[in-house]
Amino acid sequence: MKDFVTLAIFTYPHEFAVLKLLLDKAHIKHFFQNETMVGVFPFYSNALGGIHLKVHPADITRAKEILDSFNETSSPLKIV
Repeated sequence: MKDFVTLAIFTYPHEFAVLKLLLDKAHIKHFFQNETMVGVFPFYSNALGGIHLKVHPADITRAKEILDSFNETSSPLKIV
């Protein structure tokens, strides 16, 4: 897990809910650091530095492509 790279940082779990499913579907090795803590104590998000999307170095390119397409303003997959 120490080799995993931070690809993005989110404040609340709803911001990455669909992204998590897309990464799972693409079989990309990833995890969200601080996800459980922020789920239990939502107001700790800023104190913890947010929820970090950590991706395995071998999957960085594919994960970045998925993240970029997810972040497009016209993407219908955005929740908010």
